[in-house]
Amino acid sequence: MSKKGFIGILLVLFAFGALAKKKSPKREMRAVWVATVDNIDWPSKSGLKVDEQKKELIALLDQHKKNGMNTIIFQIRPATDAFYNSPYEPWSQWLSGEQGIAPDPFYDPLQFAVEECHKRAMELHAWMNPYRAVFLYKNARTDPNHITNTKPELFLKYGKHKYFNPGLPETRDYVSKVVGDVVRRYDIDAIHFDDYFYPYKIKGKAFPDSLSFVNNGKEFYPDRLDDWRRDNVSKVIKQINDTIKSIKPWMPFGISPFGVWRNKSVDKKGSRTKAGQTNYDDLYADVLLWLKNDWIDYVAPQIYWHIGKKVANYRTIAKWWNRNSYGKPCYIGHGVYRLNSKSRAEAWQNSDEIITQLRLNRKLKRIDGSMFFSSKSFMNNLLQINEKLQFQIYQKLSLIPEYKTITPIRLSAPQKIVLSDGYLKWDQVKNAKCYVVYVFNKKDKIQLSRVGSILTITTQPKLKLDSGFKNYKYVITAISRTNTESNASKPLDFLGEL
Repeated sequence: MSKKGFIGILLVLFAFGALAKKKSPKREMRAVWVATVDNIDWPSKSGLKVDEQKKELIALLDQHKKNGMNTIIFQIRPATDAFYNSPYEPWSQWLSGEQGIAPDPFYDPLQFAVEECHKRAMELHAWMNPYRAVFLYKNARTDPNHITNTKPELFLKYGKHKYFNPGLPETRDYVSKVVGDVVRRYDIDAIHFDDYFYPYKIKGKAFPDSLSFVNNGKEFYPDRLDDWRRDNVSKVIKQINDTIKSIKPWMPFGISPFGVWRNKSVDKKGSRTKAGQTNYDDLYADVLLWLKNDWIDYVAPQIYWHIGKKVANYRTIAKWWNRNSYGKPCYIGHGVYRLNSKSRAEAWQNSDEIITQLRLNRKLKRIDGSMFFSSKSFMNNLLQINEKLQFQIYQKLSLIPEYKTITPIRLSAPQKIVLSDGYLKWDQVKNAKCYVVYVFNKKDKIQLSRVGSILTITTQPKLKLDSGFKNYKYVITAISRTNTESNASKPLDFLGEL
């Protein structure tokens, strides 16, 4: 850290520290979805050389870190293919250009992404889709060992894509096996599913699962098809959560559903919206049941609409989720991709729409942060959204929320804090994910709740201090895999110049 940069940080910390608590919570999810399907975000095109893939990913992570983000939602399984070295599914076509072809020279993109995120003290949530099997199947060239070729009886065609048949027990077992493999072999921080459960309905076209209903519906057959479908999805969610927790009990499982659970016109518990499709009635995702039963650890509803939209008002829906998250962390999904100076909706012609949404979130007690779709929007800096985040919303560092469904892992406080050769150093704390370094005025009472006092979050047990100043004191805490903060170290008073 340069002298100029360090002093600048301190000026911000102490000049605005009194306001920080009100404007910026100490714990807040700040995440970006990095979509790999169809090369939406990364890599920029299939067949890109490995060095270029890595270069692009590093640039992407650096930009998000600069914007104040603390989490990357990295899509590793877009269509029953893999952005990692999977024993069950072929390498993704969106890496090499051909499904089943490994990167050359070989590397594991997921492993690389995990390491690079952790270097920056950012979490990586491994984003998967449970049911999508072949994207645009009519033109797709799948690997001979792709499961749609080896076990075609497990799949159904609907619209432009192929899907696992959710009504088959084999589907649940297979998807759980794939998730368990990733949890077991990679140092990821969470498993994340998006909004694609049963596919969005196509007008006039029924999902072709009638035979499965006859064979597997049992207590639901013949007149409770919708309930059977919801039960199928709920079973896979519970089984996957059980799988994750059996391997790593501390690991969260999060879902990012479509923004509207149900419209109030069909259910008094629903939101005052007029959404054409909803989670419960069309995607057969009973998200509230999963929250109520602790089958998921966080929810991130995709509210990709603007404040004031008549049929789906952002403010109305955010307030609804604030009341219906069952005590779980609730992170709002924002449609930052909609920002466009030529948008038909005036709200999206200015990035202030996103800023206003974020400020609204902070006023809602049970909204714990945000996720943004998608990375490309920030790499293209749509309507200067990067500067807006950096200077208006995310000026202060923030820790990731804890999960009430997971038993906290408590670590001991860092010991033996010293200043040596221009470095602040301390003993490594076993199993620490990262450390939080606080700085206070000499006369200040040490209060870890003071957001403006966080100097940095680092994965290394040392911090270079190459600026000259005096009369400050430092304390350090350790963060565990459950994002639980340890007690503070004994303060180190720094009364001289470096």
